[in-house]
Amino acid sequence: MKFSLYDKQRSGWMVMIAVSAIAVIVFLLISNSLVKELAQQERERMNIWAQATERIAEAGIDTDIEFMLAIISQNNSIPVLTCDRNFNISEFRNFDLPDKSESEKSLYMELGERNKKYLSDRLRKAVGNKTIEQLVSENPHFIEIKYTGGEKQYIYYEDSNLLRSISIYPYIQMIVMIILTLIIYMAVIYTKRAEQNRVWAGLSKETAHQLGTPISSLMAWTEYLQAIGTDKEITDEIDKDVKRLSVIADRFSKIGSQPEIEFDYLNDVVSNSLEYMKSRVSGKVKIEMHISEDDHGVNVSRPLLEWVMENLTKNAVDAMQGEGELHITTGSDKGIVWIEVRDTGKGIAKKNFKTVFNPGYTTKKRGWGLGLTLVKRIIEEYHGGKIFVKESEIGKGTTFRIELRSAGGEKK
Repeated sequence: MKFSLYDKQRSGWMVMIAVSAIAVIVFLLISNSLVKELAQQERERMNIWAQATERIAEAGIDTDIEFMLAIISQNNSIPVLTCDRNFNISEFRNFDLPDKSESEKSLYMELGERNKKYLSDRLRKAVGNKTIEQLVSENPHFIEIKYTGGEKQYIYYEDSNLLRSISIYPYIQMIVMIILTLIIYMAVIYTKRAEQNRVWAGLSKETAHQLGTPISSLMAWTEYLQAIGTDKEITDEIDKDVKRLSVIADRFSKIGSQPEIEFDYLNDVVSNSLEYMKSRVSGKVKIEMHISEDDHGVNVSRPLLEWVMENLTKNAVDAMQGEGELHITTGSDKGIVWIEVRDTGKGIAKKNFKTVFNPGYTTKKRGWGLGLTLVKRIIEEYHGGKIFVKESEIGKGTTFRIELRSAGGEKK
């Protein structure tokens, strides 16, 4: 049964993202509702403005027009102009003209050519190819004014700066929220990785320290067994395993500190690591090596790269449940040296191609799920390379691929 220490954490992130998305959607819906309400209010204000303009035009000599004039003069925010059916502009208010020296309350015919063109272009852009009748019926920003005698004028207005700002503000705020969320996320990831690095380094060095005492004791016992005449074949095998434990302790001691990177030959490293594993895996597992003709030079830490190969081999054997074929292939392409480890095991689902490298991910009943995490750390952080699942099919097997930068110096 698959078990991952990160399952709950992943679910937590998904819930948080879902809640954030819902909050943003609700916020935008509320903001859009407010924008629509404010736009409707501006429309009503322009209708009142149009009625006031109509009454002033038809007012008699004795008519008190101060109230209507007050209504018109109170509009200090909404850009508005009046025109005839041929879109000849007569008056305007609140447009931000390019020539600031002229008053916005001037009659159109008193304007300079630059400002005339500016207002005409604004109106032409709103009109398009439609007639004034179409605009009045379809565009809420065009309002018809009917005078006694059948004469008509038309009002065109634009959204106020306040309305435009409110329309844009939710999206600006959303972008800022996303940026802040990304910054917080990156800070959390950085802190988490730093903490993981400290845990890795502490655990590895403590493991190396704890292995030191029993290894020294076993070395002494091996010498004692040889001295009392124990079968040499037995003591030699024990000695090999003791030396292997020493190598493992040395590997653990390198985690958390920068290992020594030296020029080496890839085929030598791969072959040496597999020689040890061949005698320690099931006889039902057939290991085949497809080594390239040229032994490509790489800059590596030999002990750590051998550790990587052993981990991948063990995982492959476990995936095949001790029976199947394991193919190790090396090669190079355009300055990249690669190793492929292909097994005939149970395979990995495509959705888990990246998850398998997470700490705690394992399909075994026992184990901490740290092997592939350690492999990824060694390849990517210490060697600047890449490791990934190249291909996998459930029930047929998996291929892991390691890519390292070539250092040249091929040995034939």
